[in-house]
Amino acid sequence: MASSSDSWIKEYNEAVKMVDDINAMISERSSLPASGPETQRHASAIRRKITILGTRLDGLQSLLSRPTGKPLTEKEMNRRKDMVANLRSKVNQMASAFNMSNFANRDSLLGPESKPDAMSRTVGLDNSGLVEQDEDLEKLEETVVSTKHIALAVNEELDLQTRLIDDLDQHVDVSDSRLRVK
Repeated sequence: MASSSDSWIKEYNEAVKMVDDINAMISERSSLPASGPETQRHASAIRRKITILGTRLDGLQSLLSRPTGKPLTEKEMNRRKDMVANLRSKVNQMASAFNMSNFANRDSLLGPESKPDAMSRTVGLDNSGLVEQDEDLEKLEETVVSTKHIALAVNEELDLQTRLIDDLDQHVDVSDSRLRVK
């Protein structure tokens, strides 16, 4: 069915638009003061968008790994994989620019990819059992990836809040010293 292919292209185009939005936000950042709450909020918004973009790229990759509908030619499949890889490279560059080293190296968060022998995992299962197991594993993978991205976003927000609290604490100390002097 062509609609699944069209939905992949639509998702990809949305991801490209998000890259453009992030680049515009990065350019806009230079017009902000060097530090301060507004600058920190802006940087946090950029980090959040980068995290969301990473989730979208995982979704695109997932759609390629389990195609539905009309089968794609090997050439088209490779072209799409390259498109996702190029976008992921841009995302990692943007993430590195914001010292999001955990994000830039996000694949290491779940540890090295190790796949047990397929035969040992499927002993005793019939065809319907294998299909059901695959579906359950796909749902689990989606949940884990989603949870990982939520955790990354929460971590970024906590970092921002910590910096804001530290900044506030510093201002309170300065105000306190001024009050004591007077």
